Formats: sequence, structure tokens, C-alpha cells
Amino acid sequence: MNEREAAGTSAPAPESEGASRGHLFGPRARWARPFLGLSVLVAVVWWYPLEAFTDAFGVVNASTVFAALGIGLATTLTSAARWLLVARGVGLRLPWVRAVGDYYRAVFLNAVLPVGVLGDVHRALSHGRYAGDVPRGVRAVVLERMVGQVVLAATGAALLFALPTALLGPGLLTIATSLGVVVLAMTVIGVGWMLGRRRGARWWRALSTTVQDARAGLCTMATGPGVLLSSVAALAGHVTLFLVAARAAGVTAPTPALLPLAVLALVAMSVPANIGGWGPREAVTALAFGAAGLGSVVGVTVSVVYGLLALVAALPGGVVLLWRLLGVQGRQVSGEGLGQVRQKVASLGGRGT
Repeated sequence: MNEREAAGTSAPAPESEGASRGHLFGPRARWARPFLGLSVLVAVVWWYPLEAFTDAFGVVNASTVFAALGIGLATTLTSAARWLLVARGVGLRLPWVRAVGDYYRAVFLNAVLPVGVLGDVHRALSHGRYAGDVPRGVRAVVLERMVGQVVLAATGAALLFALPTALLGPGLLTIATSLGVVVLAMTVIGVGWMLGRRRGARWWRALSTTVQDARAGLCTMATGPGVLLSSVAALAGHVTLFLVAARAAGVTAPTPALLPLAVLALVAMSVPANIGGWGPREAVTALAFGAAGLGSVVGVTVSVVYGLLALVAALPGGVVLLWRLLGVQGRQVSGEGLGQVRQKVASLGGRGT
């Protein structure tokens, strides 16, 4: 055995070493985050009475279903418009029909798969392959979602400062502050982990490219106003769906008192440790409703109703997914049939000669 072979057998590979250590956002966390969300959801189900969940299924009727489908359509259209502006701003082609279909499919996958972001991952990779630039396609989706989270956080902060303290109550302020700290900490850790994977010139190139795409996709007169307005409109759609869920559950509190609760529920859904959006949302909504004097059990019911309506609103994305799967299979079958015809024609031609 020569020195090169000996060195190769004794030195561990960097990939295996990094994988063995594990990170908060590394390979092991792919299983840890859904497990954490499932644990929170199981704890909520165990702690609160069964009626808090069964009542939610009883209040979902035809009117709430149609409302959810309509609100979901409006929200998806505005979100797809935001993505379209960002993608075209960074130089990627994205037809409007494809943007709407891909966004609907991503919403559906987010609602039925763990963690709540796998649909966006699929959307980013699919569009990147379609446009011929996977890294830029991923950055476009990350920037588009980031703007939505920034608008959500800014709205929550504005509500906490604008609404009277007597209306919010000290308990709700404490919950909002704690949740904000958790989301901010997870964001900082996630960004630090991603940047830590790139060192030297490669890290600097990746950072500079991301900054350039952010400027082109978010900070120009052609993209900035539209991205901001569409983000506000999408957030208004999510909040409206929460208000529909609250009214369906029998909550009669005034709308100004429900707005911060809705924003807190949406922020809890953004924590990347859930099962299709379930888990942290139910826990935070229960605590927030209890702190606001509306009853934590009522908060659980409202959260479950919202989850059911959000799933209903995402169902057209399942139709898009099924349609495209059937279309791909149909094209494959057509291609195979055409290949068989060509082989038969070639064999006949060979016989004629």
C-alpha cells in the first residue's frame, strides 16, 4: 500500500464527518423537526378535551367550505403574482399559468407533508429545471417566501404596538414576544448554518449572488411595489380565513381583538417544526386565546377549524398535482407508442429491401 492509499484510508471524508455530527438544519433535523411538531400536537391533543377537536369538525359546513375555496383562490393568485415578479426580476422565465399551478401544488404539498415547506422546495427545484437555472430558481422562491415572512412579522409588531395594552393583555404580549424570539433565533441559526457550509471565495460568491438577486427581484421599481402589495394581500387572505374559522367556531369577540391572535397563529405556522402546519399553531393559539380571556379550549377549536379550512383551500393543488402526473404518464405512453410504430415501420422497410 502506497502513501496515497494509506492517507485515503485513514482520513475521514468531510461529507461523512459533517453528516455524523449533525446540525439543527442538517440531515438528522429532517426527522427531528417533524417529530418535534408531532410531539407538540400530541401534547395538545392529550391536554385538552376531545370536544375541542370534535366541535371543529361539526362547524365546517358548505358555506365555510366555499368561503375557504374562494379565499384560497385569491390568496394563491396573489402569492403566485409575487413569485412571478421575483422570478422575472432575477431573469427567469415563468408563465402566469405555470406560476399559479405550481403555487397551488406547493400549497397542497405543504398541507399534507411534514415540516410544511416541502411543497416550496419542490416548486423551487421544478421551476429551476424548467428555467434552466436551478440555483437561481431556488433563490427566487426563498426570496419570495422571505418577503411574506417579513410582512407577517412587521404586521404582528405593528399590531402589538398599535393596539391598546388593555385589549391585548400582558399575557398575550409575553406570548408574542417569546414566539418572536424563537422564530428569530431559528432564522439566525438557519442562516448561520447555510453560510457556514460555504467558506472562502465560494461563500463570498454565493453571498454576492444572493444580494444581487435580492436587489433585482425585490428592490426595483418594477418589482418592489408589486411584491409588497401582493404580500400584504396574501396576508390579508390568511387572516380573513382565520376570522372565518373563528366566527364558525362561535367566537363573538370584536375583530380588532382577533387580529393579533390570527397573526400569532400564522407566525406559529411558520416555525419549521410542524406536520403540514399542525402542532405549534394549535399550542400557540390555545395559549393566545387563554391569555386574551377567550378560553384556551376555544383557541384549540378555532385553530383546528382553520387547519381544516386551509386544507380545503389547498385541495385544488391536489387536482393540479394529479393532472400533471396523468399528463406526464400520458406523454410517456404516447412516446412509447410512437417508438413502437417507428420500430414497426423500420422493420417493414427492412423486409421490403
